[in-house]
Amino acid sequence: METPKDYFVHPSSYVDEGAQIGKGTKVWHFTHIQQGAVVGENCSLGQNVNIANHVKIGNGVRIQNNVSVYEGVELEDNVFCGPSCVFTNVTTPRAHFPVHGVYAPTLIKEGASLGANSTIVCGHTVGRSALIAAGAVVTKDVKDYALMAGVPARRIGWVCECGERLDASLVCKCGRKYKEENERLIPINKTI
Repeated sequence: METPKDYFVHPSSYVDEGAQIGKGTKVWHFTHIQQGAVVGENCSLGQNVNIANHVKIGNGVRIQNNVSVYEGVELEDNVFCGPSCVFTNVTTPRAHFPVHGVYAPTLIKEGASLGANSTIVCGHTVGRSALIAAGAVVTKDVKDYALMAGVPARRIGWVCECGERLDASLVCKCGRKYKEENERLIPINKTI
């Protein structure tokens, strides 16, 4: 007799033996979670998502439809991956020269949002609460709270932890305040 699970997996999806799924997580249609993957609590994995071997996903992560999270990628808590965003894990891929598990690590820090069809080239870190615009191609590390757009992506502004674009005052409508120091954005009042 199978024991009841404290997470939901749609019958069309596959969860390999050895994968871990946290309490309250929902796995929707045609998704595959591979062996050794760890998915945190209260996550939502949309239709046609692939979570590769040994990937680590934090709590509260939202992955929209048609996203593959490859080995070497880590998503911290409360990351948002828009529809069809793309991760890579090999810097110079060649079909006839496989890398055999040697991947360039990619880290998406807490609260970052990756827009629809954005591409994150491997070997980089996307900072805490950063916002990557739809269709942008990230080819270098992204600072905390950076608003990135274009191909290749460049910083076009700053965003608040709540996601709102900040104006020159660096005071958000939600009440959070920031200061710019050494080309970085630093929260002044962390708790609201």
